[in-house]
Amino acid sequence: MRAALLLALFVVASLSFVGCGNVGTPPTPSSGVAARVLASQSASSPVAFPGLVIIDGQIDALVRAPAISAGSSPGLMAISPDRTTLVAFDSTSNSAEIVNTQKLTSTGSIPLGGSTTSMVVLDTGFGYAAVPAASFEAGPSPGAIQVMNLRAGSLAASVSVPNAQWVVASPDGSRLLVFSADSDVMTIVYPLLVNTNSPDTATIAGFDRPAYAVFSSDGNTAYVLNCGAQCGGTQASVQVLNLSTTPPTFGPLIPVNGATIGFLSGSTLYVAGTGTPTGPLCSSIINAAPTAAKYCGTLDLVDLTTMQDPYYNNPATEIAITDGYHDRIDMSVNGQLFIGSYTCTNVGDVNDPHGEVRGCLSIYNTTTGAVVIPPDNGDVTGLQSFASRDVEYVVEGGNVRVYNTLTDTLLIYTYYNIVETGTILITGYMIDVKAIDFF
Repeated sequence: MRAALLLALFVVASLSFVGCGNVGTPPTPSSGVAARVLASQSASSPVAFPGLVIIDGQIDALVRAPAISAGSSPGLMAISPDRTTLVAFDSTSNSAEIVNTQKLTSTGSIPLGGSTTSMVVLDTGFGYAAVPAASFEAGPSPGAIQVMNLRAGSLAASVSVPNAQWVVASPDGSRLLVFSADSDVMTIVYPLLVNTNSPDTATIAGFDRPAYAVFSSDGNTAYVLNCGAQCGGTQASVQVLNLSTTPPTFGPLIPVNGATIGFLSGSTLYVAGTGTPTGPLCSSIINAAPTAAKYCGTLDLVDLTTMQDPYYNNPATEIAITDGYHDRIDMSVNGQLFIGSYTCTNVGDVNDPHGEVRGCLSIYNTTTGAVVIPPDNGDVTGLQSFASRDVEYVVEGGNVRVYNTLTDTLLIYTYYNIVETGTILITGYMIDVKAIDFF
């Protein structure tokens, strides 16, 4: 009887915008929870409102506190390295919503010149958004890195970068690498020179549809990912760029199967993509698990000590992952690499799991080499690992999933006789997730 009553109370609470997913945490928004995570909720409903909901990252439960206001449709989020400032992009108003993570309060809103899918926030109090539609009264075609003064809550500058799509910051924040759609040119923006009399940008040609870059820990080397044929070019590759020279100089060029996102761990650069607009046939990759999906993506492991990739163009060793456009990657504390994409091939229905169920998430075990494609559907729009827990938060198909990285399955646990299966119950449609405390 007591268990039934608790279950009824749980259901009622989960339908409330201020309800809890498992066992609620007391409403102490600024200091009562030591492991806070924010998740952006974009959809409105009679029982849910858009905003940034607060999750207790130790027990995977919603905190009983009002969501933080962040516009009417918050989605993509970026956070400063010290985790004191977060910016959420509101796609309805095309504005950057600023949040003080220490006080859990909204501190301002900055209108941008259009939509963005890439932002970075630095500890300097400035943020940078790649806005492909940002226009100028005179000058080149639309596109800019828009500089946001987060302390003043205003737009500080717009640096012209035609069709800017993606921005990556160096470890010390002294350089921003900017990538434009349908271009073989990469732009370097120097934040400290913006609004000075010195040149604040430099362009480097000779790439093959560059789409992303990963920096070395000292910031002196950038491993530029050439998207190649997948983005209208020729061949996917990793182009080593030496940034310690003036001008920067090219190093080795390493062909890979596909390259739109990467993650550096030690001397291994993990690179994911499809290599072509569709990707290879899953049936052509010897090690691929049987699937109803026609096309697959690939994961390459580039050895930076030898500058070689043994997985390139070798069906016997290629690592098959889900298809789509890969733009999310993260590694758990115990070495599980989570790779997410969007517009992938969805197979089956997670609500009717008879036979194969497949979505846009792949998990690669860096110790054993095994690949897991979890039985879930939808685009992957957020990933978050933790230094003190063997779990990974994954936003897939609008849901926040909690994965046990020891088993690469949804975390299963019990609270007051209620069995939870790895989903934090939130009534809205979730887009992104960020830990705002170090834990």
